[in-house]
Amino acid sequence: MPALTKYQLFISHSWKYSERYTSMISLLDTASNFNYTNYSVPEDKAFDKMAKAELKKELTQQISPAQAIIIIGGMYINHSEWLQYEINEAIRMGKPILGVRPRGAKTMPLAVQSAATEVVNWSTASIVAGIRKIAL
Repeated sequence: MPALTKYQLFISHSWKYSERYTSMISLLDTASNFNYTNYSVPEDKAFDKMAKAELKKELTQQISPAQAIIIIGGMYINHSEWLQYEINEAIRMGKPILGVRPRGAKTMPLAVQSAATEVVNWSTASIVAGIRKIAL
């Protein structure tokens, strides 16, 4: 059996609202025949208070090695300034963006929908299929 592809991912999130991020990690960790590296920094490893320029540099370094960027649509309102920065950096670097509709949601924020390479529903199968489809 051939080795599984190991996908390099950056999962957009806010430390103040990390429930959906944690759920996304759990979902990816339990996906069958799926292997990935997460370049985002979780809440338990949050940076000390830093200036905006420093945080931008950190985010750019996290996004840089990723093959795909995952954005959970419902989180946009919670940290739109930083999410917009992450979207802009992903576009600048030519990284594909997977927009994920939160459980039960019918719509996506326009900023996420317009930037996304692919938009999927919140399910293991659709998220993994979306990653496989867009990851370089």
